[in-house]
Amino acid sequence: MDMQLTVKIIHMISITLLIGVIIARAFTLFIGVQGNQPNPVARKFFVALQHLVMTCIVLTGVVSLVIKNFEVQSWFYAKVVLFLVLFSSLIKAYKKDDQILLIQRRAGLAIAIVALIAILALVMMKPNFG
Repeated sequence: MDMQLTVKIIHMISITLLIGVIIARAFTLFIGVQGNQPNPVARKFFVALQHLVMTCIVLTGVVSLVIKNFEVQSWFYAKVVLFLVLFSSLIKAYKKDDQILLIQRRAGLAIAIVALIAILALVMMKPNFG
C-alpha cells in the first residue's frame, strides 16, 4: 500500500476518534458536574485518549507534509489556524482551575465544536483562496 494512503487513513481514523472523544467529554460538562469542575468520572481515560489522538493527528499531519514536500493548498493554513483554535478552546474548557466558570467551560466546548466543523468543511470543500 502507498505510504501516503496509509498515513491518510491513520489521520482520518484519528480524527474520527477525536470527534468521539469530544462528544464523550462534552457530557462531563453537563452531567455530574462538581462546582465549576467537569464530572471526574473517567477523567484520566478521556484525557489520555484525547492526548493520544491529538498527538497522532499532529504526527500524521507532519508526516503527510513531509511526504508531499510541504506543497500545500491555500486552505491548509486556515485549517492549521482552526486546529489551534480547537486545541486552545479544549484546553480552556477542561483546565483544572476553579476560577473558570462552568458557562465559560461550555463556551470553550462550543468554540471547539465550531472549529472542528469548520475544519471538516474546509477539508470537504477544499476552497481556493488564492
